[in-house]
Amino acid sequence: MATSKRRTRPFEARESKIQGRGVFATRKIPDGTRLIEYRGEVISDEEADRRYPFEEGERHHTFLFRLDSGDAIDAKSSRTPAKYINHSCDPNCEAVEEDGRIFIDAIRDIARGEELVYDYNYILDEPHNAANKRLYPCNCGSKNCRGTILAKKR
Repeated sequence: MATSKRRTRPFEARESKIQGRGVFATRKIPDGTRLIEYRGEVISDEEADRRYPFEEGERHHTFLFRLDSGDAIDAKSSRTPAKYINHSCDPNCEAVEEDGRIFIDAIRDIARGEELVYDYNYILDEPHNAANKRLYPCNCGSKNCRGTILAKKR
């Protein structure tokens, strides 16, 4: 009788110094490795606003990933560890959209024990002023830290 080896993921979710839970490499991950798909319920922009209303002066936190179509993937109820990959201003991963799906890929070699991170580059419709930046803080601790998960406005 043939036996099959179950391929284990090269990472695990656990407590992070950056924010809540994070995802950490359990072995060396080579540059260019496709790590995981960000899965969840695809919802409209209107539904995303209904589920996660903006509370004036409150820090904003969701498990949403905006798609180029304007829809979003809501991973809150999903079991995917991808929802725990934190933001960093000095990322070792990137999010890639293909056919309305989001994948997380390594953009450099990642050492065992290193936290997987990508730059959220979050964009607001309103100005990225000091008050808004405080609502979207970054705790990555990198020497290049912008202090916010917001993207640089063009």
